Amino acid sequence: KERRKFGPLGWNIPYEFNSADFTASVQFIQNHLDECDIKKGISWNTVRYMIGEVQYGGRVTDDFDKRLLNCFARVWFNEKMFDSTFCFHTGYKIPVCKTLEQYFEYIQSLPAMDSPKVFGLHPNADIAYQSNTAADVLDTITNIQPKESGAGPGETREAIVYRLAEDMLEKLPPDYIPHEASSRLIKMGQLNSMNIFLRQEIDRMQKVITILRNSLNDLKLAIEGTIVMSEANALDNMYDARIPQAWKRVSWDSSTLGFWFTELLERNNQFSTWIYEGRPNVFWMTGFFNPQGFLTAMRQEATRAHKGWALDTVTIHNEVLKQNKEEITAPPSEGAYIYGLYLEGAGWDRRNSKLIESTPKILFVQLPVVHMFAVNTT
Repeated sequence: KERRKFGPLGWNIPYEFNSADFTASVQFIQNHLDECDIKKGISWNTVRYMIGEVQYGGRVTDDFDKRLLNCFARVWFNEKMFDSTFCFHTGYKIPVCKTLEQYFEYIQSLPAMDSPKVFGLHPNADIAYQSNTAADVLDTITNIQPKESGAGPGETREAIVYRLAEDMLEKLPPDYIPHEASSRLIKMGQLNSMNIFLRQEIDRMQKVITILRNSLNDLKLAIEGTIVMSEANALDNMYDARIPQAWKRVSWDSSTLGFWFTELLERNNQFSTWIYEGRPNVFWMTGFFNPQGFLTAMRQEATRAHKGWALDTVTIHNEVLKQNKEEITAPPSEGAYIYGLYLEGAGWDRRNSKLIESTPKILFVQLPVVHMFAVNTT
């Protein structure tokens, strides 16, 4: 339950563990101890199964979360519990006291804030938790600020947003001309699975560009007073450097409007370079709307290139290279090079190409280029 505050670092899915689960587990252990044969002792398998698979495990839907829960159960629920040296974590032992007061004293001596290490997490997890909490608090403060434009000195909200809208419209990439894009795709081979994927991505990108252009033009007209202000939400969000909801619905999430817009230009650049100048040597995979679709297209391409391969038996493999994207000068003979992936909760040893513990205070580590390729499992 306490791991839940660390978000996806604690559990992949935030489960609603509650005190009823705890009470049911305690009651079960009580019944088990009352009924167990003294000669045979406690059936630890039963205890672990009931807690890790039923009482708490019944709520868990993710396979990796289930593995983690069962791992905790194996480490904590066994004969070693009765050793005087047993600890859940350094400093967290099972107290053996004679009176209720002694138990109270022991409970009072426990730290008020548990360190992430108690839950098997790296100290960096606490930094991530505190950053997210601070961001939530600041978000709430921004949301409840008064919205009227004061008559004080300096530019008004409307003037600031108007200038920002003009600036964004100026930098907005041009629309994809349908017949031009189609003729380029026909030249590249429009039935190739990678090109079908590219077409879908460009269609989605065009939708974002259109919505953005219309929305910004309407906002400018509304600020000038030519049309009725229906973009009030966009005005507030842009003033607070946030992404308006209507844009976010058709695009992707980002921390601020500036980052979001830069990403729009970079994502679009990847697509337009691909369609007008040919397939890139290395793909920015996190710049796709549907990265999973990219991997599927790559699998299909590999299947068609090998006689006798069937899509059902082809799986994706990867190999992390030592180069960065700038050092890649040619595409691989098979598969694709991708970049833009980050590790959270682990570090990367470049020399030996393997995972290592996180460096303190470094929350995210960029992976070098990864070679994704398909293999036939039969």
